[in-house]
Amino acid sequence: MKQFMITDYGAIPNVESVQTEAIQKALDACFLAGGGEVIIPANMSFVTGDIRIRSNTTLHLMENSTLLGSKEVKDYFHIHDDPIEPLPAEQNTRLRVDNKREFDPKGKGFKAYFYTAGSYWNHGLIRAVYAENIALIGETGSKIDGRNIYDPEGTEHYRGPHGINMHFCKNVTLRGYTIQNTGNWAHAIIQCEGITFENLTVNAGHDALHTRACSKVLMSGCKLFTGDDCVAGFDNLDVVIRDCEISSACSAFRYGGNNILVENCNIWGPCPYQFRGSFTMEEKIAGVTTSARGRNNMLSFWTNFVTEDLPVRRPAGKILIRNCTVKNADRMLHLNLSGNEPWQIGIPPTDITFENIKIEGVKMGLTAYGIESSPVEITLRNVDYTYAEGAEGTPLFRVAHCSAINLENVKVSGFAGDSLIRAWSDGVKVNTKNLDCDLGEGKLLVRADEEFVCRSI
Repeated sequence: MKQFMITDYGAIPNVESVQTEAIQKALDACFLAGGGEVIIPANMSFVTGDIRIRSNTTLHLMENSTLLGSKEVKDYFHIHDDPIEPLPAEQNTRLRVDNKREFDPKGKGFKAYFYTAGSYWNHGLIRAVYAENIALIGETGSKIDGRNIYDPEGTEHYRGPHGINMHFCKNVTLRGYTIQNTGNWAHAIIQCEGITFENLTVNAGHDALHTRACSKVLMSGCKLFTGDDCVAGFDNLDVVIRDCEISSACSAFRYGGNNILVENCNIWGPCPYQFRGSFTMEEKIAGVTTSARGRNNMLSFWTNFVTEDLPVRRPAGKILIRNCTVKNADRMLHLNLSGNEPWQIGIPPTDITFENIKIEGVKMGLTAYGIESSPVEITLRNVDYTYAEGAEGTPLFRVAHCSAINLENVKVSGFAGDSLIRAWSDGVKVNTKNLDCDLGEGKLLVRADEEFVCRSI
């Protein structure tokens, strides 16, 4: 494989001046030569704005090398004027979140600012668009640091560029590096196919691995510790997530799609990092990593994610979560299509199965509020559930428009409420086999008359 050392193209290490032009020269030379490997030298750090990886290119960070994000927002828009692979006009929109042209007939609520690669919202440190056979590989100690870049015109008036942002790519490998303190999501992977995340570490910042409308996704051996969601996205098809360590100050998973397998993962709270949205504006501007007012509790293990941004390619369902441990989440399952959450609008998954799961310290159990025309089925099989202290009176399930709840070899410890399952609709079928729960004076299922209320997550 041909190799292209960025220092041979003028990149200067260990200085604060921005090296975007030199690094991009090396990437372009690699692409124009038919592909190869661009090297970030060992034991050196380089400051850069947005750089673009093209087809058949590997960006290789050697031992203890570092890419540091420029602290200037203006340094992240080179992709708009790319002379080698100009973005098509329909992609080079520069749209902002509040632009009046954000909606488009491609979908009921298609947000052009989100799904066009050249929108303002999609600026990022490492970019790829319409690229195939690309990789970002990191050796021991390699690091990408976004430095909590502040952007007053960004999302929520503070979020800066993403760490890695890709649109319409195929056959992508992301492996071995640590990425931290990104101004927005660490990985924003949109409408791509064949994505491998392997042995990555994501610290602090925002969403760790966010895939939207992606297919054939593998996440393996990753350590995800973020103040925002760890694994996020919707309409993802044929996904395997295994052998990961996950801790979030929002949702461990805010995810949706079809044929999703999560296995052999350890999920726990509270997170070692705080949710940056809870910081003061002054703290966001300063780019600090902790705040006296910051929170780090895990809101949910699994939050359903469905929107009408794009037409769904395959009905959501076939979600299997097995051989995992979950500790100290505020809620185990958060599926709420009652209408008060913008990220839960559409059709719920047909089914979710939890198998061989040990659950401890969860406060609010499983919420599954579906829709009447498409009820959801939930299965717990070989599950050991222990209530959090002080939450003993909370129902294990709060459901509506749920076709069936299957409890097979389920042990519930510490329950002391009036109902294990509280339903806001009729027709919920409960199937039990070897349910071990001391109901005491409580009942297995109670039909609720009061209004359903579910706090947004």
